[in-house]
Amino acid sequence: MNFRSVTIVNFVLLILLLLLQESTWYLYLLTVAQIIYVPLILDIITRDEVGNYERFLPYATLFASFAVFFMQLFYQPILHMICAGIYLIFTILVAIYGVKRFLDRGFIYFEEFMIDIGLIYLAIGGLWFFAYEVNIDTGFSPILTWLTSIHFHYSAFLFPIFLGLLGRLIKNKLYQWAGAIILVSPIVVALGITFSVLLEVISVLLYIIGIYACILLSSKVPFISRIQKLFVRLSFGSIGITILFSLAYAFGNFTGYYTITINFMLVFHGLINTGLFGLVGIIGWFIVVPRSKEIKPSFPISKIRGRFVISETVLNEKTDDKTYNGLVDKMGVYQTIDLEKLAPSIADFYENTNNYRLMAEVKWHKWFIPFAGIYKLFSRVIKQLNLPLSNKKVEMPGNIISVIDKKDGRNEVRAWIRKIEEETVFIALYSQHYSNGKTYMNIALPLPYSTMIGVLDLQQIGENLRLTSKRQTNGSANSGIYLSFGNLVMKLPLEEQFDVSEVRKDVLEAKHQMWIFSLPFLSIKYVIQRK
Repeated sequence: MNFRSVTIVNFVLLILLLLLQESTWYLYLLTVAQIIYVPLILDIITRDEVGNYERFLPYATLFASFAVFFMQLFYQPILHMICAGIYLIFTILVAIYGVKRFLDRGFIYFEEFMIDIGLIYLAIGGLWFFAYEVNIDTGFSPILTWLTSIHFHYSAFLFPIFLGLLGRLIKNKLYQWAGAIILVSPIVVALGITFSVLLEVISVLLYIIGIYACILLSSKVPFISRIQKLFVRLSFGSIGITILFSLAYAFGNFTGYYTITINFMLVFHGLINTGLFGLVGIIGWFIVVPRSKEIKPSFPISKIRGRFVISETVLNEKTDDKTYNGLVDKMGVYQTIDLEKLAPSIADFYENTNNYRLMAEVKWHKWFIPFAGIYKLFSRVIKQLNLPLSNKKVEMPGNIISVIDKKDGRNEVRAWIRKIEEETVFIALYSQHYSNGKTYMNIALPLPYSTMIGVLDLQQIGENLRLTSKRQTNGSANSGIYLSFGNLVMKLPLEEQFDVSEVRKDVLEAKHQMWIFSLPFLSIKYVIQRK
């Protein structure tokens, strides 16, 4: 079974409802989204994704659609509760699928993250729908409870997914800002409706900025199909009109100068969103479904997972079969390094690390200090990434020991254990791998029942060396910082960069910088001197 066959069945169910049941007309605005739009969107998203969960979703969708059908056809309270519960469980399954997509990829490909969030938001719509059907007291009138559900089916589910598909065709700074606004706006609007009329007005103004940025972006996309171009632009344009009436409704509530009724919003806002935005938009994206640009990173991953105290894990994996004196055996294995031009002390440090002393000055950026303080409570116990909160210069003696390759899964693995005043602060398992015509430094940091992986690209800048996790313009899918747990490998919103330079013979200076969501949060200055 696939989503197309489910949609055909659902169309028949919708026609039967129209023929057999005389419900209030506006209730069909949500029913159409539940049994027609949701399956069609899932068909678009899962088209290139094959897995057990993707094969299971069509069956769950059909089951949920029949639940909605019987709920609309009959009015027994117990039946409504059971069927609404079935639909809620279905939306939670869709949200789990969104989480699964995210965990398979992590904080990368913002357009795919937009799709993930849309899938997750559907569960909130399912929750409000359940509250409406079983008459749970939400603090709102039944019609507002129902409207909140429809809000999360259209504005929070369809819109982010439409924008995610648009991002597969065009992605720039404007797209990222518009996407961020669209992601937070459904929640801000819901909070405004719940707590503050002023917040509701502000949230709608924010929504308008995001929507009109999307309209501008859609006008710049070089669509292959002219019909698709017309339909997609008409879809985004229609919500640009209806949001103005939402602003008028919110502003009227805030000032009391005039009143736009719920009935008017249902007729005008509801019908346009259902027909022009929802139906036309789905047809537009169905004409030519944009392919995801996602490239799965492929590199060897350490199989060593930490227990609660990391140092005990690493020491149990050591072996005396090999001895290593440096983080690498020969710097010449990195194709981007010209040893004749690189400062000699830099190459010597990486090849003979045990022969050097490290002095470190740790500087947490002010905005991050509270988070660093909280993390320090855990790092002191687990003995990993246990950096001091003070920026006082301290010596960080280290030692390199060998690790059993078969247990790690990589080649020539060695652990670099660094301490401050006999307290372990850092344990990293160093290796390297070859991919896309170049060699990368592959560093694993065991964490409790998981491993953080740093894949660093080495770049020579004159006589100096830069090691960076930032992705380069050549499109390499390797460099980055990842978290591995179980069978999942997800990219983290972290970046790091080391700039190593020779101050004088046998004396180096290294600047280590880290960013989270592109915001700098940690800087470490090392003075490295040969013993």
